[in-house]
Amino acid sequence: MGSKKTDITSAPPALRRDPYEVLSVSRDSTDQEIKTAYRKLALKYHPDKNASNPEASELFKEVAYSYSILSDPEKRRQYDSLGFEALDVESMDMEIDLSNLGTVNTVFAALFSKLGVPIKTTISANVLEEALNGTVTVRPLPVGTSVSGKVEKQCAHFFGVTINEQQAEAGIVVRVTSTTQSKFKLLYFEQDANGGYGLALQEDSEKSGKEDSEKSGKVTSAGMYFLHFQVYRMDSTVNALAIAKDPDAAFFKRLEGLQPCEVSELKAGTHIFAVYGDNFFKTATYTIEALCAKTYEDTTEKLKDIEAQILRKRNELRQFETEYRKALARFQEVTNRYSQEKQSVDELLKQRDSIHASFTVTKMVSYLSNGSTSKVIGDDSKAESPVEDGGSDGKDKSSKKKWFNLNLKGSEKKFCIFIKQLYFFLEEIVKSI
Repeated sequence: MGSKKTDITSAPPALRRDPYEVLSVSRDSTDQEIKTAYRKLALKYHPDKNASNPEASELFKEVAYSYSILSDPEKRRQYDSLGFEALDVESMDMEIDLSNLGTVNTVFAALFSKLGVPIKTTISANVLEEALNGTVTVRPLPVGTSVSGKVEKQCAHFFGVTINEQQAEAGIVVRVTSTTQSKFKLLYFEQDANGGYGLALQEDSEKSGKEDSEKSGKVTSAGMYFLHFQVYRMDSTVNALAIAKDPDAAFFKRLEGLQPCEVSELKAGTHIFAVYGDNFFKTATYTIEALCAKTYEDTTEKLKDIEAQILRKRNELRQFETEYRKALARFQEVTNRYSQEKQSVDELLKQRDSIHASFTVTKMVSYLSNGSTSKVIGDDSKAESPVEDGGSDGKDKSSKKKWFNLNLKGSEKKFCIFIKQLYFFLEEIVKSI
């Protein structure tokens, strides 16, 4: 690969080293070269194989961390430009090995997965080691046929697909589905020089909207498409934490999980695939099938066209996100002003109503005597004059007396006496006129 191999065991676990150095690859290495290097080192330092060596566990984490950077095109570009400073360490997607989790942690992982949180799992070291040693049992899977089965959790069923020159030229598709919505991985192995099989590709199962003819509901599926053009796979865990922190980003990040498949064609010969049980507790039920694209030419062209459309749409969404963010900021600004203006209008109308209410025939009489007291005397009250001894209008005076017959005490009575005297005085003046 054009790089000098470094002794990985000499690095302190707490020190972040150059990911290229950790994986012993050069900066111009291909995705496939990086993945191959990662698989070998992950197998070498896997905790299952190094139970008595705690340093190996730290090295395994370092290898996984380095791979999480270099396997993601965007993170790799950021690291190549600015180094670790350009990466948010907390947002790194780490893989976990269910076979090494323990019961309690497995329960929590299963719970989070059930709630929709993407849990990225790695393949058991035992499965990878058996494949690398060539000790696995390989069942034949002829092109144009399917095989159904059940695989235990963290175990794998291996299949050999033999294709001729015509089939290789036309293209091959291998798909796995589960009508019970089991979690599984579809694996593709390449022949090693020592006769074993090294992991080259893997696809995690995803829920799809396809309706099964026998059971109404969604199915889980995974597929590999070797059709002589670039096909993309969807990694649902990409930017999962970023989406959790910013729900508005969920839509715009939806297509960012598209990752190019490293292998786009197969040569004539026998190729090894496997179905890996990825359920947390139970076995995975599956059906695997191998197809020649020759009989699916129209479908192949549709796939090629839709892949191109999705890539264009991803670029459009990146541009639209910028516009959306600006519009959203403007919307929030306008919404805040709307609330302020509404409050201002309500206050002005309230003041207007108060001013309108001031136009009234009701009079307010206020006085201060050992505190502030006010009484309202309106024209709509029954105005009656007090009774005078003698006179021809005794009846009227009697009614006037009732006007002063208020149940008042103390200073209020003195005030009423004053008003009564004032009334008589004014009455005399009117009579004299």
